[in-house]
Amino acid sequence: MKKTIIIFLVLLGQFAHSQQTSSDMNKIWSLEDCISYALEHNITVKQAILEKNSTLQDYKAAKSSRLPNLSGSASQNFTNGNSIDPITSDFVSQQINSTSLGLNTQVTLFQGNQITNGIIQNKLLVDQYSFYEEQAKNNIILSITDSYIQLLYSKENITIAENNLVASQKEEEQAKARLEAGSIAMKDYTDAQSNTATNTYNLITAKNDYAQQLLTLKQLLELPIGTSFQIADPTGTGEDLIPDLNQVYTQAVENLPEINASKTNISVSEKELDIAKGGYLPTLSLTGSIGSGYTSTQDFVFADQLDLNFNQRVGLSLNVPIFNRNRTKTEVEKAKINIDIAQLKLAQEEKDLYQKIETAWQNATAAQSQMVAADVAKNAASESYRLAQKQYELGALSTTDLVVSQNTYTNAHQNYIQAKYLSLLYTQLLQFYQGNDIKL
Repeated sequence: MKKTIIIFLVLLGQFAHSQQTSSDMNKIWSLEDCISYALEHNITVKQAILEKNSTLQDYKAAKSSRLPNLSGSASQNFTNGNSIDPITSDFVSQQINSTSLGLNTQVTLFQGNQITNGIIQNKLLVDQYSFYEEQAKNNIILSITDSYIQLLYSKENITIAENNLVASQKEEEQAKARLEAGSIAMKDYTDAQSNTATNTYNLITAKNDYAQQLLTLKQLLELPIGTSFQIADPTGTGEDLIPDLNQVYTQAVENLPEINASKTNISVSEKELDIAKGGYLPTLSLTGSIGSGYTSTQDFVFADQLDLNFNQRVGLSLNVPIFNRNRTKTEVEKAKINIDIAQLKLAQEEKDLYQKIETAWQNATAAQSQMVAADVAKNAASESYRLAQKQYELGALSTTDLVVSQNTYTNAHQNYIQAKYLSLLYTQLLQFYQGNDIKL
């Protein structure tokens, strides 16, 4: 009976897993689905989260440095000959069997504000790595978006290639019939055959490009090997209003984590300077200990000696730096240099960001203009190709001229979808720089 139940549960689990797998394979993935899945599973994002968690542990350790430490000690010694009794401190000349027990503690009361500044610095590092985590997420969002739009473009190219192949196959059949009827020369028929073969090749190339783009997207998503899925068609047209360039840059400087991380890096370097300057100041520590022991030189049992020899100690320790081979001076100067480096890094980040935004803005503007012109050209080429097909059916147009017309229409159509998706990509990129969600 138990075996029957176990077998039933195993089969039920396998069925549920197969149903889930089938559901995942049949799912239509939107861009939002891809982004959400990638943020949860992408390795780079996970690494950034772990690095942030590591700095969080350093921050906790820095706060704990305010607390006193506590350590215990125990020793067993055997001495022969002239020596100092480790328990009574008497000078004796005999064999000594001694036991020492103790607890020691120390707490730093003042260390040139280095502990306080260290805590603040580690908190800033937590903030900085939080920005790095956001940056890693933003990078994967942009990579997913770019790959997704490339995939959409490849998908439309397949449709164009399939339509061309169907049309060329039909035209080849017409050419064959006309050749058999003696109304065209063999060259016209072979031109039709060549066009069909070319369009077959183009379809295979388009499908291969789609497969490569799909593989890139799956790798970004960290999907299991063998997983297949379909993507949703976009609702956007690439005709969104292009925002003002300076407004986009201003909002990006305020929102983007890489800029905030560089600003925080300056604060981290400034705290490093404060910590280094603390090396010029004295360190004051409070120490304390309790202990007891046993020695064979006393005529008392072990337990009684532990009570009789019990002692306590409290003390203050002051360490005043006088000369440490210019180590503190060197650390101060290096901290100042690191501040300058951090400031230059921020300036470079802002410069690079402006270049990215201006490039995206110019590309968005150009792509929208190209899309308008390409749409006119596509419609005109489509009508010309339709008329050429009619002429070809009536025998008023050669196969070569028909192929030229088809190629013109294909190129115009491809130019249009390329401009469309470039416009969609760059307008969404500008939205992203403004702190808005990417939506297709």
